Amino acid sequence: MTIIEEDVPTRAWRSVLETIESQLLEGLLAPGDRLPSERELAAKLGVGRSSVREAFRVLEVLGLIHTATGSGPSAGAIIIATPRGGMAALLRLQVAAQGFPLEDVVATRLMLETSVVATLANETERDVASIKEILDAMDSVTLERSEFVALDAQLHVALAEATGNVVVSAMMAGLRSAIESYVQAGAAALPNWEEAAANLRHEHREIFAAINEGDAASAQTLVHDHITGYYAGISRHTL
Repeated sequence: MTIIEEDVPTRAWRSVLETIESQLLEGLLAPGDRLPSERELAAKLGVGRSSVREAFRVLEVLGLIHTATGSGPSAGAIIIATPRGGMAALLRLQVAAQGFPLEDVVATRLMLETSVVATLANETERDVASIKEILDAMDSVTLERSEFVALDAQLHVALAEATGNVVVSAMMAGLRSAIESYVQAGAAALPNWEEAAANLRHEHREIFAAINEGDAASAQTLVHDHITGYYAGISRHTL
């Protein structure tokens, strides 16, 4: 046991991850199930408890499990499967470490969001109530810049969620989370925020109108110009 723990610690905690992944794929584990205790898994897999603990930390960061100490129905490690949290953490760290260049993040946003608005425009029935609520909230002239930017992020995520595609929703939420600090800093650097905010409100309304009118081509052009225009604007004042 000690040899595995000291000589190949990386392989040890990864073996825990691989075991849990296999059990999920085979249907032996599912959301809501409780994982065995650290002691049980360590004994079963022939690794140290510290390796199991490390694997649990990774799974929690990835949004796959929730851990709690103590006893009772909520104690231990429970599978929750919240991909948005894990996706956001991964993308945020990669952008911070410059593993994912900002230009590539923006390009990915363009691909995702042009597809999102086209999908929504082509839907005969679409639930856009949450989108309208966010648009109305953004009309308030008393919003601080940071509040406006936060609502802007919610709006774009809400558009993705309205498609009903959970993978696209998780990716969109992750991308917005990954560049949040950059977008907030860019907004703070804009010299005429009132004008910029008014333009953004107008652009949002145009995109929303094109979706409601079923005009996929216009919605795609509008969201493309909206995203590229904003990044070009803040880049002039932050770079």
